[in-house]
Amino acid sequence: MEKYILTSKRLTLVPFILEDAKEFQLLNNDSNIRKYLWDNEEVDAITVDDIMDKSIVHFEEDQYGLWRIQLRNNGPAIGYTGLWPFFEEPQPQLVCALQYPFTRKGYATEACTAIMDYAFEQLGFNHLIGATEESHFASQRVAIKLGMVLVEKRMEHNRPILVYRRDKRDTIVRSA
Repeated sequence: MEKYILTSKRLTLVPFILEDAKEFQLLNNDSNIRKYLWDNEEVDAITVDDIMDKSIVHFEEDQYGLWRIQLRNNGPAIGYTGLWPFFEEPQPQLVCALQYPFTRKGYATEACTAIMDYAFEQLGFNHLIGATEESHFASQRVAIKLGMVLVEKRMEHNRPILVYRRDKRDTIVRSA
C-alpha cells in the first residue's frame, strides 16, 4: 500500500489497512462525519470491517480506495478521503470527511485536490463526480473550490443530493 501514499503541502494521505478499522470507526462516529455520511446513525464494527475489506480490494484491483488524512507530522487521522462507489455510478466518486476541529482550514480542499490529481494523472479518469446532501453547505463550497460544477439534483435515500462534476480538461496545471 506504500505506493499509494500521497502528499500535499500540509497533509499525508495513507491508504487504510485492516489494522485501521477501529480508527476508521471512530472517525465515522464523529458527529460531524456521521451527520452527513451515515444519516446520523452509529457505524458498527461489522460495517467498518466490510468497508476496510472493500477498500483493500479496490486498491489491489483498481488502484483506489479510502485514504486516511494526516497532518504532515504523521499524527492521528483527522479524517479520510478517496474514491468510492456510491449510488451505482459507473465510476467511483470523490469522498471526503473531516473531524470538526479540522474543518474550515482548507484541509478538505487540499486532500481532495491530491485525490483528483491522482485520479486524472494516474488512473486516467476523464471526469470525477462528488455528491453531497443539499444541506451540507461546507461540502458544496469545497466542490466549488475544486472547480466542480453542479450538474444534478436528485433524491437518494429520501434526501436531496447535489451532484458536482469536474472534467479532466478543466484541470489547472500547477507549476512546482
